[in-house]
Amino acid sequence: MKKPRSLLLLLAIAIALGISATGQAAGLKKGFYKKRCPQAEETVRSIVWKHVSTNSELPAKFLRLFFHDCFVRGCDASILIESTSNNTAEKDAGPNLSLAGFDVIEEVKTSLEKACPATVSCADIVALAARDSVSFQFDRLLWEVKTGRRDGTISRQSEALLDIPSPASNFSVLTGRFANKSLGVKDLVVLSGAHTIGVGHCNLFSQRLYNFTGKNAANDTDPTLDPTYAALLKTKCRSLADKTTTVEMDPGSSTDFDNHYYANLKEKKGLFVSDAALLTDQRSAKLVGKLLRPGDFFDAFRHSITRMGAIGVLTGTAGEIRNKCSVVNS
Repeated sequence: MKKPRSLLLLLAIAIALGISATGQAAGLKKGFYKKRCPQAEETVRSIVWKHVSTNSELPAKFLRLFFHDCFVRGCDASILIESTSNNTAEKDAGPNLSLAGFDVIEEVKTSLEKACPATVSCADIVALAARDSVSFQFDRLLWEVKTGRRDGTISRQSEALLDIPSPASNFSVLTGRFANKSLGVKDLVVLSGAHTIGVGHCNLFSQRLYNFTGKNAANDTDPTLDPTYAALLKTKCRSLADKTTTVEMDPGSSTDFDNHYYANLKEKKGLFVSDAALLTDQRSAKLVGKLLRPGDFFDAFRHSITRMGAIGVLTGTAGEIRNKCSVVNS
């Protein structure tokens, strides 16, 4: 039977939309710079490892930088763009004010511009730096990074506020933000495992310690937080107003990239509301249990961060290759 013309048109549109949604990510490939800048990946790794060797906090910072970049406009290095008199950029949004590692990214970019001008994107540098910094501990690369990303030219503070999940997010909000980026519950649980390294500022979780219900009542502590752990946190974060003190997100293992985060989570020692939220859903709680096995965590993390690294990428002739990571080409 001959299909109605309108149905054929709808099918054609659906196919076209499917191609546009996946075609850009398909533009990424292993060894993208092999011919045009063969030393690109080695240069990134060399500079990143040099800095990580004297600063064990950098892996957590680069992972967070990568995450915050990809969740706003895709992995296009828009997080690196400085604000101007006419525009407040992502970098100056509240969730991004504590980001770091920009100086190392710029050092890598400067080195690559000397060796291969206008060739290696800042977006690829951010993706490689995240992988390389975490891999330093193991003296081997933990996951493959396909390259070929190009740099975006737009960076807006307002979009960062809308897209980046807050540490105070409940499970519904978290899954919604991840779904908007075509990431599922498993990706949420696995990528939350990045909290196995790094520190958190007191003001991002101290409401759980002193004013959980919002009623300013005495001993108003989140009942889902282990009491002994809560008491320890109170000795470090002494008020709701403390915005400078930091504590380990994974006590006793905050510079080792491992699956210890999930053991803490099961013991009700997740630092943020967003961590504890993973135990409020049957699917995610089951995944937390599975990721207690180191092999399962490393394998899952490799796949989830690869999916994250393909969010909204610009490839081919889209975007540009910035000459300087903090400034859009004139």
